[in-house]
Amino acid sequence: MHSKRPLILVTNDDGMFAPGIRRLVAIASEMGEVIVVAPNSPQSAKGHAITMEDPIRLHKVDAFKGIEAYECSGTPVDCVKLAKNVLLKNRKIDLCVSGINHGSNSSISILYSGTISAAMEAAIEGINSIGFSLDDYSMDADFDPATPWVRSIMQYVLINGIEYSKLLNVNIPHSKNSPIKGTLVCRQSEGRWEEEFMEGLDPRGQKFYWLTGKFVTNDAGPGTDIYALRDGYISIVPSLHDLTSHQAIPGLKSMELLNPHA
Repeated sequence: MHSKRPLILVTNDDGMFAPGIRRLVAIASEMGEVIVVAPNSPQSAKGHAITMEDPIRLHKVDAFKGIEAYECSGTPVDCVKLAKNVLLKNRKIDLCVSGINHGSNSSISILYSGTISAAMEAAIEGINSIGFSLDDYSMDADFDPATPWVRSIMQYVLINGIEYSKLLNVNIPHSKNSPIKGTLVCRQSEGRWEEEFMEGLDPRGQKFYWLTGKFVTNDAGPGTDIYALRDGYISIVPSLHDLTSHQAIPGLKSMELLNPHA
């Protein structure tokens, strides 16, 4: 006999015992029946990767008192796929929440993020989904200021759904020096990572490269997620998996006249 409370799937990319997911599970358990499926090791920046060449394993773990939880040997997206198609095959998932990630996933980071990709996979399956990220990379990050906001956003989506989209990318500012001002629904800022590769030698004398870099953007004005975060607001970006540049289609229609055999 299943609970009549909303069924909430919780996942992340930092692993089962990351502080962020523990806080998210605690919040979710207040408002519904919770199932947790998370990677068995950190999977940051895995994007929308899936496992195809190796078997994927699920192990039930006693990580949260009274809550069914499974560690997955695959990626964050694998976690959602197995939850939807194996563990909860004949059940309706009312909400999928991913995170709370340690570090921002604003702007272009959405493309690299395992946290947001897990939520996006659920959205592709028609499930209302939210990816939560805190702009603090420390494993000792304080989630207390964010907690009531995360709770309110989840409650809003459970009651109202997400019109025209199934996914919200939610980024929460680091509130160490000032309180969170509120929420702003905004667009994804345009930006890129300016990469550098540190070169070194391993103990066997073999060369290796270590990726570093910094985020750069000239698009951080009002209405963007970067602006919201910098001004002390939680940014909420309704997101889609459709990467089509619809504005470019009319201008490229002349390509339909191409004939290499003429």
